[in-house]
Amino acid sequence: MDIKEQEKMDKRINGQNQTAGTPGRAVIFETEETKRLKENFWPIAPWALAYSVFYAFCMYRNGSGITFPFFVAGSLLFFCSSFTKLGITLKKGSCFYMIAMLLLGISTFCTDDGVLIFFNKLGVFLLLLSFLLRQFYDTSKWKLGKYLGSICILIFAGFGELGRPFSDGSSYNKRRDKKTDRRVWYFAIGLIIGIPLLLLVLLLLASADAVFRQMTDRLLQNINLSGILNILFRITVLFFAAYALTAYLCRRKIREDVPDTRRGEPVLAITVTGLLTLLYLLFSGIQIAGLFLGQLRLPEGYTYAMYAREGFFQLLTVSLLNLVIVLFCLRFFRESKVLKGVLTVMSLCTFVMIASSAMRMIMYIRYYYLTYLRILVLWGLALLALLFAGVVVQILKEDFPLFRYHMAVVAVLYLALSFAHPDYIIARVNLASAPGNFFLATEPYQDYYYLRGLSADAAPVLVPYLRELDYQMEAFEAEDAVDYAVQHDLWEEGSRSGQIGFGYYWMRRLQQSTENFGVRTYNVSRHMALRSIGYPN
Repeated sequence: MDIKEQEKMDKRINGQNQTAGTPGRAVIFETEETKRLKENFWPIAPWALAYSVFYAFCMYRNGSGITFPFFVAGSLLFFCSSFTKLGITLKKGSCFYMIAMLLLGISTFCTDDGVLIFFNKLGVFLLLLSFLLRQFYDTSKWKLGKYLGSICILIFAGFGELGRPFSDGSSYNKRRDKKTDRRVWYFAIGLIIGIPLLLLVLLLLASADAVFRQMTDRLLQNINLSGILNILFRITVLFFAAYALTAYLCRRKIREDVPDTRRGEPVLAITVTGLLTLLYLLFSGIQIAGLFLGQLRLPEGYTYAMYAREGFFQLLTVSLLNLVIVLFCLRFFRESKVLKGVLTVMSLCTFVMIASSAMRMIMYIRYYYLTYLRILVLWGLALLALLFAGVVVQILKEDFPLFRYHMAVVAVLYLALSFAHPDYIIARVNLASAPGNFFLATEPYQDYYYLRGLSADAAPVLVPYLRELDYQMEAFEAEDAVDYAVQHDLWEEGSRSGQIGFGYYWMRRLQQSTENFGVRTYNVSRHMALRSIGYPN
């Protein structure tokens, strides 16, 4: 193959076709997808506008309602329909990203937990960008750093394409025929006639039916100048963002290749990791004999709770450091059987440290009960163990798809955490701490200040518990549950964070989270909380 044929093949692989500029101007390179985007401006741009309007409908003052999974599905529908017009087929394995996004969307409207809702939305955003990158590029050899770098490029470089709707629209208008031009005019005339007619029929229907009138009045009450500006801003931002993102992806500016960086001398890595591994072997032996075989003798003055708390964070830090060291050695040092052996032993010792950290945390929970952070810690340790399992396989089998494995593990474990509802688990475990409990300490739970901050996810446990304490659940129907309790002398002085008063603070939080509750903002967790209280919904 001669040089010219090689150049042609390279251009074809990269999807780039040279378009000669006018004299005196720089030569412009366009991909096939960029050309198709301009040719199909009319269907894609209206789809982007409809998508942005749908986003405003789903998300306006509604961060975790039933419309969120529909917005996620709408996002996938918009980009997949754009792929069809751009001549891009859905790649094998892309369904994983789509299913994970939809599950995160469903999880969002099933929980009242603000932390989970935030990370669900972040997860949907990152999965969407990863899905788009996979569709436009060959990502089979990409690592975590390459993915994160490409996502950052995609976000920031997309700003440079914000003017593309105007330029592509202008280019499309110059090429369109009279038939298309007439259809545009008919669409505009239809809007001019249809909107006033729609308002007239709306008023007639509202006067004809009391239920429909009540719903319409509620809708109109929420419409004001600031609300209209907010909605228009959301529509404008998402329209330009969706189109600019598609336009930048069509240009295929991100490099696909991942250079081999394994040039380091293995002896250096073997020396450093070998010294650490010898130390880890000694430490692991002590952990196995002490914690796992029950031969541990605590230093004088130490309790099991003190011992667990003192060592947990240090072991967690060392385990994370080992993960970084092993991945660094695999990435930057030349292949060596001795290095692989040392890294394998280091990884096995790390499993012992992870298990020791988990046992220490469980011991600590026995005395100090569950909190949100402690659940996250146990979840993080399980995640770290599975990540290291993939690393061990990568050490022994070089062609193992480590990044895809890590992405699948993180997605599956996070979905499990999201659907588990940590606040429910916290209330369930802590309030079951009666004397003689087989797991927790024998003293009853006393941290009611913490309980009052739980979300509606904990309602199936908290509401029956409040009834057992003879709480007046009618307080929830009052304008403010705390004010109601104060006016009716439902607690003793100084007990607002104690067993007698914490529930009214929790009910006030539930009041605030459900004050805009309706069909569009429906949330499973909040619905179950209202139902458990007996409030009509």
